[in-house]
Amino acid sequence: MVGLLIAGCVSAAVVLYGADRAVKARARARRRREMSDRLAAATARADEQAEQRQAAARAGAALTSVMPAINRPPLTGPRAGTDRDEGVIRPPDPRDPGAAEVAGSAHPSRPMIR
Repeated sequence: MVGLLIAGCVSAAVVLYGADRAVKARARARRRREMSDRLAAATARADEQAEQRQAAARAGAALTSVMPAINRPPLTGPRAGTDRDEGVIRPPDPRDPGAAEVAGSAHPSRPMIR
């Protein structure tokens, strides 16, 4: 009788261990399947974005082939002495207290460099 009880406990432990391993294997397979699905979706999004970038590049190349003036420098530069001179840095007028704020400088003695 004692031997039968011991055999029953051992067989119950083996069955419980096998069931635990089966449940864990199914959970692991489900997680792997979900990760695979997410990876496939991310790959599809990346491919779609790459295709959109390529389409934009092709459209830009087509536009510059139709309008070649986009690639050329301007025929004339800005007139000297005007406010449109690019690259010319004019410090704010020290007599005007609001000039530093207009120029965008945080400190009146340091003009903003553009």
